[in-house]
Formats: sequence, C-alpha cells, structure tokens
Amino acid sequence: MAVFKAAAIFSDHMVLQRNKSVRIFGEGENGRIVTVRFNGQVVSASVADGKWTAMLSPMAAAVDLTMNISDGESEITFSDIAVGEVWLAGGQSNMELELQNCENGWDELHKIEADPDCVNVRFYYTEKYPCVDDELIEKESHKCWSRPDKENSRCWSAVGYFFGKKLSEDLGVTVGVIGCNWGGTSASAWISKERLATDIDTNEYNLDYDKAMEGKTYEQYLEDLADYRRWEADWTPKMQKMYQDNPNTKWADVIATLGPNRYPEPLGPRSPFRAGGVYQSMIQRVAPYTMAGAIYYQGESDDHRPEGYYKLMKMLIEQWRSDWKDDRLPIIMVQLPMYCNEGEDRNTNWCVVREAQARVFSTVKNTGLAVISEYGEHNNIHPVKKEPVGNRLAMQAEWVVYGTLSEGEACAPSFESCRFENGEVICKITHCGSGLTISEDASEILCEIAGEDKQFVPADKLTVRGSVLTASSEKVKEPCYLRYNWANWCSVQIFGGNGMPLMPFRTSADDE
Repeated sequence: MAVFKAAAIFSDHMVLQRNKSVRIFGEGENGRIVTVRFNGQVVSASVADGKWTAMLSPMAAAVDLTMNISDGESEITFSDIAVGEVWLAGGQSNMELELQNCENGWDELHKIEADPDCVNVRFYYTEKYPCVDDELIEKESHKCWSRPDKENSRCWSAVGYFFGKKLSEDLGVTVGVIGCNWGGTSASAWISKERLATDIDTNEYNLDYDKAMEGKTYEQYLEDLADYRRWEADWTPKMQKMYQDNPNTKWADVIATLGPNRYPEPLGPRSPFRAGGVYQSMIQRVAPYTMAGAIYYQGESDDHRPEGYYKLMKMLIEQWRSDWKDDRLPIIMVQLPMYCNEGEDRNTNWCVVREAQARVFSTVKNTGLAVISEYGEHNNIHPVKKEPVGNRLAMQAEWVVYGTLSEGEACAPSFESCRFENGEVICKITHCGSGLTISEDASEILCEIAGEDKQFVPADKLTVRGSVLTASSEKVKEPCYLRYNWANWCSVQIFGGNGMPLMPFRTSADDE
C-alpha cells in the first residue's frame, strides 16, 4: 500500500508563492481523494498512478498560516507557513558557497543572532544526493524549510541569502529560497539525458558518460570511485594547506608538488557530474513547486566546451520551464566574473562562456543577467564578495519580474553596434545612464584592435563620451575588429552611470 505524504519540499515554515495558482503535490494510494485546507480554501484531488496534485487559487502575501492535508484516513498538518515570493537558487559552487564563508557573512549571522526577525528570508536546501534510491528518500524525509538563525543560516547559499534579503526588503514580503546547487556540476547535469540527446553538440555530454562506463561493470565503477575517494582524502587537504600558507601559490606549483589533479570523480551511475545526474536526483525532487523564478550561477565547469554553452543554457531554460509547467518562468543568470589561475591571464575560454550568457539574455525572453565582472578574484575561482552578486540578481528580478526598477537601472552597459571610421572604432553602448566613465588609468584597460589580418594589438587611444566608446591604434590604420576585456582575467575600469561595469564584448565572433 502506498504511503500517503506530501512531497518533501512541503514542511513547517515553508513559503508559498503569492499571486499565482499554487500546486500542492505528493503520493498516495490510487483512488483516494486528497483534500487540502489552507488560508480559507478547500481543494481536492484524486490519487492516480500513486501521485496527487491539488491547486490552490492565487493568494496575497500572508504569514503564520496552517495547512491541513488529508486522504480520508491519514492527516498531515504544516504550520508557520508564509505566502510571499519563492525563488530557486541553482548552479554550482559559487551559488553553493555558504554564508559563513563569504565576505561579511559573519556580520550577517551576528545580526540574525541578535534579532532573528531582522531578515524575512526562509530557506529550503534540496538534499544533495547523486541518485534516486531509498537512501535519498530517507534523507529527504528529514528535510525542512528553515527560518533565519545563527546556526542553520551559516550553511545557506550566500548569493541566495543576499538575493532574498534585498527582495524581501524592497518588496515587503517573505522570500523563500530553494537551494538546488552542487559544486563542480556542468549545466548538462541539470538537464535530462533525453533532452541532451536531441542535439548533436549537447549529446557530447551523454557520450562522455558512455565512454567512461564502456566495458565497465557497476562493481568496477564502485571500486574506481572508492580509489578516487582515498586519493581525494589525501590530496585535497594538502592542496588547501599550500594555499593557506601562500595565497599566491600557482596552480602549476600545486601540480608539481602534489602530482596530477584527478578531479572530478569518475563518471558513473552515482556521480552527480554525469549528464542528467542532479536533474534526476535534485531538480525532479522539487519541481513543480510553484515559484516566481530561478537564479542561476554556473558556467565554470563548461569552460572546456565554451562554444556549446549557448545551446546548453537555452536547453536548460527550456527543460526547467517544461518541468515547472511555465513557459515564461523567469531565469536570471550570473555572468562569470574575471578569473584565472596564476600564469593563465590571457586565456579566453571564460570569455566565450560570458558571451554565450549575454547572448541567451538577449535572445531568450524572461531572462536576466547579473554582470559582476569586477567581483572576480585572481587565482581564486570562488570569490568571496557575494552580497553584490545577490543584490544585482535582485535588481534584475525587480526589473524582469516585478517592474519596480527600469531596464536602465538594473542592467549593465553592453555593446550595441559599431562603425569603423577614419581609423577609429566607434562603439554605441546601451544602458549607460548618465554616461560611461573610466575609473582609473585607461592604459590598464584591455581594449584591442585588429585589421583584416585579425592580429590584435592594444588600443593606444581610448575615450568615452556619453554612450560612445572610441578606440584606435597607430598600428592598425584600417581597423575591422575590436575586443574589450576579452581575457579570462583583466582590469575592470569602464562603468555606466548606474555603477555597473561595461560587459566584456567583441564586435564580431569571426575575429579569430
């Protein structure tokens, strides 16, 4: 006999989405009628194929509510429920980075300790587990939405926390954040294998898995995984100590001292990094919980295939909108900041990922893009300044979803068009507000020009006036191409009137 229950994401302290029809769903015995009583509403649904879904009508913001769910024999009661705004915080390690580990994180925790009601944010952390089995079901049964306090808020996503805090302050309602992230994951891990297989480029991630498991039994895979875990337990603490002793340690020196880095773990049935892995064990465990939208900070783990990231990100948006049964579900991305390991300053694979993120933003409706170029850290893939990241995501939400900010207030300056005239490249920039400014020494800005030969040289003259950026070089008499901040790591010094950095760009993708 099937056990009657609501999905694990429904619990005490939960936040339900205001102003939208709200799905309440779970499992039960076929044929039974499930009745949900909440906030003056009584709705029913029948159980079919072991599952049930009841729909509540749209509600205004509220707090301190109770929900009762019954199938005629058993009864479930949830208390301390709020109706407000609900967002999913997805991605990899920079979304996962905890409040206790970010800049000013402990200041926030001490404020919460002194006054738990100072922050109107609640959090649900989707169980981090690599596959769906009985152990996951058991772990899920102990999950619960949490309210702010010094201890449990330590492990909340820092970006998700600051995003929720700003939204709650600006909108005046409770904000619920669903943490659904796993460090090191490709976007392909958050999409179903079946959808990835529909395109020759995205199917490469499926083929990676097939190749890794070719000729290998499940038992052999588990042996390889156990061997990896032993190596990881020895290698990782040594690597961390090297950086603690000298934060400027070069990655090449780490490898020379400790030997090859074997990360990530072997691909296999229990790997969160496999194509469709955490889509199955995390996304499908919370969808289609009704929400306003999703914020997404990811891309680092797809820098080995940057040219395919546009397709991958579009596919992820399509997947999530399908799973949440909302073809206009807002998805707000974080554009990768400046970063590189010591000695890799002029690599450009992150540039292509940033370009893909900007292209998704410009071509897919109901998306946003938080540009955080200046908050990257040299030699640290996990920059600790997460409050401005959360704030810029919230500003995008307030433009895209809530309409309380204008496009010009919320968006970073970005390249619109250019013309080549009298040896100069004259670029029109959008979202400049009161105009572009150069914050420091223009000679440090990475702005490069090339002619038909595509041999780039630094611009020796660079000016900004209003929404126009003009560049030239004595070495290129007839320029055809221009690139601005086209490197994984470089100085960020051109800003718009709203204080946001000019988004990295190139005038043509045909410049190589």
